[in-house]
Amino acid sequence: MSEPADRRYGPATVPTARGPLSTAVVEALRRPPRDLPADLGVDLDPADPITDEDLQLTLFLCYELHYRGWLGVDESWEWQPTLLALRARCERVFEAALRRLVGAPSVPAAGVAAGLAELVAADDGPSLAATLQRRADLTQFREFVAHRSVYHLREADPHSWALPRLGGPAKAALVEIQTDEYGNGRLDRMHAELFRSTLDGLGLDTGYGAHIDVAPAVTLATNNLMSLFGLHRRLRGALLGHLAAFEMTSSLPNRRYGNGLRRLGFDEVATRFYDEHVEADAVHEQIAAHDLCGGLVRVEPALASDVLFGAAAGLAVDRLFAAHLLDSWAAGRSSLRTPAPPALPPTVLPTVPLASTAAVPLAAG
Repeated sequence: MSEPADRRYGPATVPTARGPLSTAVVEALRRPPRDLPADLGVDLDPADPITDEDLQLTLFLCYELHYRGWLGVDESWEWQPTLLALRARCERVFEAALRRLVGAPSVPAAGVAAGLAELVAADDGPSLAATLQRRADLTQFREFVAHRSVYHLREADPHSWALPRLGGPAKAALVEIQTDEYGNGRLDRMHAELFRSTLDGLGLDTGYGAHIDVAPAVTLATNNLMSLFGLHRRLRGALLGHLAAFEMTSSLPNRRYGNGLRRLGFDEVATRFYDEHVEADAVHEQIAAHDLCGGLVRVEPALASDVLFGAAAGLAVDRLFAAHLLDSWAAGRSSLRTPAPPALPPTVLPTVPLASTAAVPLAAG
């Protein structure tokens, strides 16, 4: 494959392995497609699949082949049968862990939109957003942004897998939401591009996938969850439920993130990503709950419980993510793996012009 003109849009560099399973996959991807050992991953049984570094990186390696691919990796690996078999083994373990974590949410008599509202109202996870607004220092805020870059630089892409799997009102609602996410066709308004401005303002590498190596398993899990739901038609209801919960819990936290950056001295260029979501997600919240998920369940009533499972799983994994960051900071350590992401000057990796801010090195340990 030819190397792109710049690193903004991918593919990303293959990350460093974190265990025997991801080592086998990384080594395989560096070569032409071939069969993997038949017994690879058959005895997979991690104590906690959601926070297992080897399992989550292995899933991420496999899933990224369906997005931008990996730099220098033969694109035929995407559909290599034995790699797909390994991915399926990992997925079974991951999905089982998610179902143990959240159980089977019941659908209230008032319907799926009411069920989503109940899940969101009952979500009592640690307030990462409040910490970032009021107390986090610049190093901690830069860590948070590095974590979130794994998703935000491809924002909306996992949920777009649902488009060809839907029809009628649910499809129309998803198109309405995704159109906003993709900036109504304007590059400078795409949410991924707005986030790139935030990265650049904080002195962080803006390349696609640049922070995968320092993102711990729980961060990868928040992304793998979306890919799991998005790449399986049988989980389309869970994918829409995840998106609904995402939109219904987004407006206030994004207001807090923007205010946190302003507290640290950043201007509207660096905060625009968060400010944009305050208004947009307040609208998306209603569309996602009533038109998207409600529309799906009116056509396919049997998917109501799947919608609530996807929402519950997304909220639960996000709670684990928030707890990881806050616990790490309370203990005086970085929430990232080492080494920390480098801060490249804009002349090395051009992005949308930004206000000048000093790049503060991110703590490595």
